[in-house]
Amino acid sequence: MKKLILLLVTMIITLSPLFSYAQKGTIRGTIFDEGTGEPLFGVSVLVEGLQIGAVTDFDGDFEILVDPGTYSLKLSFISYNTLQIGNVVVTEGQVTLLENIKMAEFTSDLETVTVSAEAIRTTEAALMSVKRNAANLMDGISRASFRQIGDGDAAAAIKRVTGVSVEGGKYVYIRGLGDRYTKTILNGVQVPGLDPDRNTIQMDIFPTNVIDNIIVSKSFTAELPADFTGGIVDIETVDFPEEKTMVLSVTGGYNPTMHFNKNYLAIEGGSKDWLGFDDGTRTIPTQGIDDIPQFAEVVGNPNSPRGLQFQEILRNFNPVLGGTRQNSPMDIGMGYSIGDQFKIKDKRFGYNMAFTYRNETQYFTDAQYNLFGKPSDANNFEMEALERSTGDFGVNSVLLGGVAGLAYKTDNSKIKLNLLRLQSGESKVGQFFFVNTNLGAEFEANQYNIEYSQRAMTNILLNGEHFLNRGKWNLEWKISPTKSSIEDPDVRIIRFRVPNNTIGTEVGLPNRIWRSLDEESLFGSLDLSNNYNFKGSSAKLRFGGAYVYKDRDFLIESFQFPAGSATFTGDPNRVMDEENLFSSTNRNGLRYDPTFIPINPNAYNSNLNSYQAYVSNEFTPLNNLKAIIGVRMETFNQFYTGTNQTGTIVFDNEKVLDDVDFFPTINLIQSLKSNQNFRAAYSRTIARPSFKELSFAEILDPISGRTFIGGLFPETTNGGTEILWDGNLQSTRINNFDLRWEKFMERSELLSASVFYKSFDNPIEMVQFLSDPGAFQPRNVGDGQLIGVELELRKSLGFVSNKIEKFFFNTNLTYVKSQIEMSESEFRSRQLSSREGEVVSRTRDMAGQAPYIINAGFSYNDPIIGLEAGVFYNVQGPTLTFIGFGNRTDTYTVPFNSLNININKTWGKDERIQTTFNVDNLLGDKREEVFRMYNAEDQIFSSINPGRRIALRFRYTIW
Repeated sequence: MKKLILLLVTMIITLSPLFSYAQKGTIRGTIFDEGTGEPLFGVSVLVEGLQIGAVTDFDGDFEILVDPGTYSLKLSFISYNTLQIGNVVVTEGQVTLLENIKMAEFTSDLETVTVSAEAIRTTEAALMSVKRNAANLMDGISRASFRQIGDGDAAAAIKRVTGVSVEGGKYVYIRGLGDRYTKTILNGVQVPGLDPDRNTIQMDIFPTNVIDNIIVSKSFTAELPADFTGGIVDIETVDFPEEKTMVLSVTGGYNPTMHFNKNYLAIEGGSKDWLGFDDGTRTIPTQGIDDIPQFAEVVGNPNSPRGLQFQEILRNFNPVLGGTRQNSPMDIGMGYSIGDQFKIKDKRFGYNMAFTYRNETQYFTDAQYNLFGKPSDANNFEMEALERSTGDFGVNSVLLGGVAGLAYKTDNSKIKLNLLRLQSGESKVGQFFFVNTNLGAEFEANQYNIEYSQRAMTNILLNGEHFLNRGKWNLEWKISPTKSSIEDPDVRIIRFRVPNNTIGTEVGLPNRIWRSLDEESLFGSLDLSNNYNFKGSSAKLRFGGAYVYKDRDFLIESFQFPAGSATFTGDPNRVMDEENLFSSTNRNGLRYDPTFIPINPNAYNSNLNSYQAYVSNEFTPLNNLKAIIGVRMETFNQFYTGTNQTGTIVFDNEKVLDDVDFFPTINLIQSLKSNQNFRAAYSRTIARPSFKELSFAEILDPISGRTFIGGLFPETTNGGTEILWDGNLQSTRINNFDLRWEKFMERSELLSASVFYKSFDNPIEMVQFLSDPGAFQPRNVGDGQLIGVELELRKSLGFVSNKIEKFFFNTNLTYVKSQIEMSESEFRSRQLSSREGEVVSRTRDMAGQAPYIINAGFSYNDPIIGLEAGVFYNVQGPTLTFIGFGNRTDTYTVPFNSLNININKTWGKDERIQTTFNVDNLLGDKREEVFRMYNAEDQIFSSINPGRRIALRFRYTIW
């Protein structure tokens, strides 16, 4: 893979200068149908006064080489109004770009329509036409907008799309539905991100200058994957850059509460931490040893070969168990991208490359992670504290990413090769004061945490498009393998009971954990479409299929360290001093215990395969009524190899999920006026459990102290007589209904109103594990439903006065009412633990669904002077996150009021310099979750303060 990337880079940099035309200038453009937004194939483009011209290809693209000067272009196409473009200025060795030319079908004896080149450059005509005529409910943002507003990456840009919110600056949520019901794809392909268990890939790794469009679909059509409900985001990268570009960017970020803070917690890591991966500093001491010696077999003879091996392993554990206070650096980021197109013997090639590096530091003080429960007395309305943890922790995150693409185009075909490589490393160091009052064990302790996690992902996409019979038939194929990995080497947790600084089983023995995940996947698809006429109107028949394969190996190896007779000072970095360790002269010294031997439920293999096929027909049965009717079929088989916690259940490639589903979809679009639509849609979609959820794994988050329990593990109570969960985790099937009225106006203005309804069969939610405080498990709960309304407005204030037409107001308001019909065991559990006077309903809120979302912004945009500035506000209503059970109460998010300022300015010669200034979390709000109980005061589940972050980015266009 490294050699392939190096070869591609070398070839591009070497060849690109050979194919420039310094003595001439180039006119490039793309022509679209004004009504449909589809590219026009075969348009004649003539340079008036010269006997030269071009004809558009299947992408609607054309290119003409001319001497420097000012020209007029004449565009003609059968059954379309002729278009004349004046004032086309061509400079020697430069590209004059006309990327959004729209042509209207012939309607009368109009003379030639004349527009200026400048007017074309500042429109988003194509994307707006696509939105208006799309088969499904969609929105998006195009490269024309990127050029104007100056957003540096996809995460910043997509915030401007109505109905979209971005979690943690990375992950997209649509209509308030979380990751389970939202999906991200890249160039139409399902690509895992740095977290393979998420449906959404992080958006901030893609610089906007390599993106063509970001399309957000809020309803389903048959050619899309069926495993989404809220929406699907498709990031389409540029294959043929319109002009030669080379861009360099530098970013600096400062948070007053986090940066240049002398109390920041950290450790000395490896020499390559700054690149996002460990250099071997954290390697497990037992690496390569099949038969690990244990204390019981060596305590009687420490100097035997096995005893000496035991002592060697013990002393090879890194003795650092606590962080040190030091000064924290500010955030830095760098980006570089290059792209161009060239010809070899009339065959066109295009390339893109982009590299991103970020090194960011966070320091959280007074962070809280607590557990509260219901008291046994039904007349007591004050929640009982079970565990409380308060302290500080520092986080250093590194991201190194690269995107490269090479495209080749002939008269009727286009072949693309895209490479994506991501590498990240994250170090966490924490220090907490821990108070336990649960299960009759009351103690206080000082807790120290050290973590490191490195993640990598490599994806290749080979994509071909073939246009047959002058575009009547279109054949597209895709092949995309991906390799992902996560390594958590040497996670360290230690507690000292105060005031005596003792270590024992009551406070929890020191723990060291090594986790690894390796996943390989393969995606392939074949799609065909046929353009034909139905009752005198254009129609399109689509059909095709896809194949998905994934294979994952997961392993956790954990060690505990009984202290024996050793005594400690409370300094975590003195615990593994030589005088404390087991030896021939100190047989009751501190030793290790490999808890993953002989049974390891955290060693498993999972694999899946899915065969998919679809057919869809888009036609116009009645005047001004478009119908898109289709059905998709997906088979989905998931297998598991592993054992449960006691070894009584052993699966050997056991089929744990066996689904065959048909997903019908109907989309109706009634054109009320040329700029107004009424839409009605129905579809059936699905949400499947992940590999992690369909396992016996137990995965600890050391900072918060919470444990994930795989969904295959059953839970019972009352001596095993009552089943709380049977371990049979199933997919969620969803019926979706949408109604929407929309009005498209000038300058990308939009007004729309929507009503949507969704019903959920066996939704999966995270439920608190009754027998293990702080443990949470995915389970199917009772059936659910939601109904919502959505209002979208994007409008210039020019309707008030022309003097303020460059000011824009945009808002997206969503209100949702959701409910889950509780299972019998959950309903009975709530009844038994109810408070005096509390009436327990059969229904409750749906987990993961925000009851309301407010996105609002006020901005100024003047592309002539290169200034765009705005204030943007986002808030989501209190959302149920974890389901209470027994004496455990429900947890809800507290609304986070996000107010951000963004200013972009383009300046300098040829507007090559762009500066971006932004302030995040201007209100200084905290991110919190709380426990809630009837008539009780909310109690903190988790609380961190992200502070206010100020960032300044410089972007210089070299070419």
